Amino acid sequence: MWIYEKKLQYPVRVSTCNPKLAKYLIEQYGGADGELAAALRYLNQRYSIPDKVVGLLTDIGTEELAHLEMIATMVYKLTKDATLEQLKEAGLDAHYVDHDRALFYHNAAGVPFTATYIQAKGDPIADLYEDIAAEEKARATYQWIINMSDDPDLNDGLRFLREREIIHAQRFREAVEILKEERDRKKIF
Repeated sequence: MWIYEKKLQYPVRVSTCNPKLAKYLIEQYGGADGELAAALRYLNQRYSIPDKVVGLLTDIGTEELAHLEMIATMVYKLTKDATLEQLKEAGLDAHYVDHDRALFYHNAAGVPFTATYIQAKGDPIADLYEDIAAEEKARATYQWIINMSDDPDLNDGLRFLREREIIHAQRFREAVEILKEERDRKKIF
């Protein structure tokens, strides 16, 4: 179904080791509005969405997996050379105790990922509005992380991800209009 290219969707660079910034980014890895939740939400919802827009959910869900890979790379690069003292100062000591330097799906506060982050109502328009909200929340989170960051190299990748959230929200809005038009079309039998 997919072709995997062994490269990231967009280059990930970091200027310096920064575990505190990595802790913020973990929100987009395993948080409620992060890339894992988005990918799972869209790839699940596509089974109850009309054929006219099913490809959109498949495409965006797949792209969210690529974004998850970018976030994982960012977190890894920001922490790989960190000392234990730097991890403690960044508030990642509990993460280290449980997982060493391995990535784990939890939010910035350390709360593990849960399926309750994923919504699927079965009503295509309701689900698409949920998806628009998810994209807008992710966009806002990326902006707030950029605001907290002083790493111009990392911010370049974060801006790319923020812009993709905007595009996804626009595409979901277009899908809502397609489905509303279809719903409101007069049916002649």
